[in-house]
Amino acid sequence: MSDSGGDRALIERFLEMLRAESGAAANTIAAYGTDLRLASKALEGRLCDAGRPEIERLAGGWHELARATVARKSAALRRFFAFLVDEGHRADDPGAALPRPGTARRLPKILSTGDVDAMFAAIAERQARVPPDPLDLRLAALIELLYGSGLRATELVSLPRNAIHPDRPFLILKGKGGRERLVPISDRARAAVALWRREVPPDNMWLFPSGKKHLTRVRLYQIVRALAAVAGIPPERVSPHVLRHAFATHLLEGGADLRALQAMLGHADIATTEIYTHVDSRRLVELVNERHPLGQALVDAKRGSA
Repeated sequence: MSDSGGDRALIERFLEMLRAESGAAANTIAAYGTDLRLASKALEGRLCDAGRPEIERLAGGWHELARATVARKSAALRRFFAFLVDEGHRADDPGAALPRPGTARRLPKILSTGDVDAMFAAIAERQARVPPDPLDLRLAALIELLYGSGLRATELVSLPRNAIHPDRPFLILKGKGGRERLVPISDRARAAVALWRREVPPDNMWLFPSGKKHLTRVRLYQIVRALAAVAGIPPERVSPHVLRHAFATHLLEGGADLRALQAMLGHADIATTEIYTHVDSRRLVELVNERHPLGQALVDAKRGSA
């Protein structure tokens, strides 16, 4: 079990990650910090290890608070527990026990296919430089995997050196909650990884090494933002998570099956996939009209009456 010091250290690491990766306002980060410290105090320093019953009891004390305050506290705790799972500090996520007081979930930031094309054009321009820079090969491999496979930042930076095989178009990963999923690896991504892997020392265990460990999520975030700036995209619009979202969005817009997308993203609940990919009602109606047998029957009937 964690003591208050353990809670305190992990809360600070979480807030540091928010500052580096999310672009959240300083006031939001400060409020999250206060919410998490108060929750830790209420649970006697055992927030990091709290299970569903403890979380339900904690949230039960919020009934007199304003809806917006409850929504913020819930959001802070859900993001904190997701962070703990991502970082390997716990295997389960009790965030589902937190209330959702009717506030609308914000849709993720959106990148168009034109934005993504501009980023890849910037990579190609860098790779054409003389003399070549091996880090441009790393950049190509990172972006190809983020956008072409929908990997989470933690999953990407911690890939073993030989995780991706040139002759195997998929990767099996263990993601959130210990759930395994099959991740597609495009031909382009496998080619980019093969070129970069030549630069990685054979005795190194990581595909993206940095010092004695692997590349950090914070450094990955910085790399992605720097590329966005070179591509003429406001850096605050881009992050590793936004590229994962673009992967999902553009696949869905291209007609991908929602259940297949759910499996590729590793979502336990398909409702998460729908929100994550900002599916609008028009697109869903189009899918029903184009793919559902009743929709096709209506088309046939109209043709017959013509």
